[in-house]
Amino acid sequence: MFDGVAKGYDRTNSAMTLGFDRRWREMTRRVLDGKPGETVLDLAAGTAVSTVEYGRGGAWCVAADFSLGMLRSGAHRDVPKVAADAFHLPFATGSFDAVTVTFGLRNMNDTVAALREMRRVTRPGGRLVICEVSQPRLRPIRWLYHHTVLRVLPLITRPFSSNSAAYEYLSESMRTWHAQRDLAELIAKAGWGEVEWLDLTFGVVALHRAVNPG
Repeated sequence: MFDGVAKGYDRTNSAMTLGFDRRWREMTRRVLDGKPGETVLDLAAGTAVSTVEYGRGGAWCVAADFSLGMLRSGAHRDVPKVAADAFHLPFATGSFDAVTVTFGLRNMNDTVAALREMRRVTRPGGRLVICEVSQPRLRPIRWLYHHTVLRVLPLITRPFSSNSAAYEYLSESMRTWHAQRDLAELIAKAGWGEVEWLDLTFGVVALHRAVNPG
């Protein structure tokens, strides 16, 4: 499916989020706080637009994704890229100072197993940052989000996307994804410690941060 939406993916994302995707990546970079001398795995990186952003602080960042089509669409971005299965990452234990996933965790069919594998490749004391859709906690905003935004999303993306039908799945995955506390509990279940989260844009998106206790 992601091979099918790779062409025009970045343009479609900007259209469907009204440009907020740039702001969310910027906030993720700040929370990630990658520094020179650190190694960062950007998992489910797609076209690597997020990888470029997260490397701005000086950390060495590698983009990993299951979709070869997405990686090829980002071939013009000058960052290392690896085709990788999130459940069997081709990296040694403790390889990275930090692992991050931006709007990709909900597409992994076993959330806890994926989070455990991320922990495996993160050094003790290393950190996890997840930027993902969430559930607005204010009832009026949650109603508007579910009954208006998510219903019109496939229509908004149709002129920009190379596979508009795929965005019907993405819209439904956004509707049924975990609320903030529920995802925090799954992160803790996978063995991560010091789990906390920050709402962005009224809770439509949330950042979760955690530490590998070793």
